[in-house]
Amino acid sequence: MKTIIHVNQHVVRANARAAVRDPVLTIKTYKSNTYAHEVRVLGESRIIYSPDKPLSCGAKVWIETEAEVEVVA
Repeated sequence: MKTIIHVNQHVVRANARAAVRDPVLTIKTYKSNTYAHEVRVLGESRIIYSPDKPLSCGAKVWIETEAEVEVVA
């Protein structure tokens, strides 16, 4: 199953303004969105920079993998 991981820059900015530590990583599959502070990709992956064709969420840089992804608390 393809998994896409990206950093949510809006949460990064909100964390800085409000002095909170909400998770900034979004792990997306066709089934769900999961949020985390740390992720381990247990296999091959690729990093994509696509400023002319961003993801629907607006991300221009992301990691794509078919490997297992471990969300670390």
